[in-house]
Amino acid sequence: MKIAIDAMGGDHAPQSTVEGVMLAAKKHSHVTFQLYGDKVKMAPYLEQLSNVEIVHTEEKIESTDSPVEAVRKKKQASMVLAAKAVKDGEAEACISAGNTGALMSAGLFVVGRMKGIKRPALAPTIPTVDGSGFVLLDAGANADAKPEHLLQFGMMGSAYVSAVKKIERPRVGLLNIGTEHNKGTDLTKDAFALLDASSVINFVGNVEARDLLNGVADVVVTDGFTGNMVLKTIEGTAGNLMKMIKGAMTATPLSKLGALTMRKGIYEIKDMMDYSNYGGACLFGLAGTVVKAHGSSNAHAIATTVTQAIQMVEGNIIGNINSALQQTKEEETTNE
Repeated sequence: MKIAIDAMGGDHAPQSTVEGVMLAAKKHSHVTFQLYGDKVKMAPYLEQLSNVEIVHTEEKIESTDSPVEAVRKKKQASMVLAAKAVKDGEAEACISAGNTGALMSAGLFVVGRMKGIKRPALAPTIPTVDGSGFVLLDAGANADAKPEHLLQFGMMGSAYVSAVKKIERPRVGLLNIGTEHNKGTDLTKDAFALLDASSVINFVGNVEARDLLNGVADVVVTDGFTGNMVLKTIEGTAGNLMKMIKGAMTATPLSKLGALTMRKGIYEIKDMMDYSNYGGACLFGLAGTVVKAHGSSNAHAIATTVTQAIQMVEGNIIGNINSALQQTKEEETTNE
């Protein structure tokens, strides 16, 4: 197996990316890692490992670049070359912590869309109180959606959770303003009907935003606009809550003393809500495996994302999604 990594994307590239790959390379000796980027800038962080290859390029996509234009014009950019490796069959997956829009564009224009998938989806794993997390689709690849898109999101999310988390029948929930089947917009009502009628997924009905972190479902589907708002609200709330707790614990000498006794528990909560322990956001609906690592990823987060991509390849995500598509097509033909 080969994994292609854009070493130049992200807030702390190439250091964090290269160091993360070094950690992963030691753990996964059966996998070959292809690092795409400036070998001079990567050199200080590289170790002599037999399963790490360097593909030199000085061109990269900046966070300020126009996504589509950058992918089309910067043919030798590290991100584009990593995506091309998947397209050409030289690698089974590619990872980047760089420009999200550019990676989505590279996924669509370079790797290509999976046959039968109407819309791709950006799918991060979001922490839950019990530590298991849930997959959210779509978190921003498309601002709007149709009912049939949400059905496919449920199928793709289920295939991922089954392969990576080893859950045989993942619970799929539809994000809505109430749990009743007749609640919501025309989109959610029509999507409910499609999801409920499908035998391909284990649909558990509507779920409300307030219940998401309680682990009410393993996969939650919604349109990209709503999903992105939910994702950023959760990220912002979690970050600010930890700041508030830290402030309260250090406000007075007495609170500092109390903080010492609570330190272990606070760190456990922090780890539970730490994105770096859950991997990156998957770009589902493409003909190959593409994973977006968080822009501010440290070495640990990169290593976790690499492991995630390996599990996706070993779990045959693409094949499982194709099987679900075929089964859905057969159901539609039978019902006509």
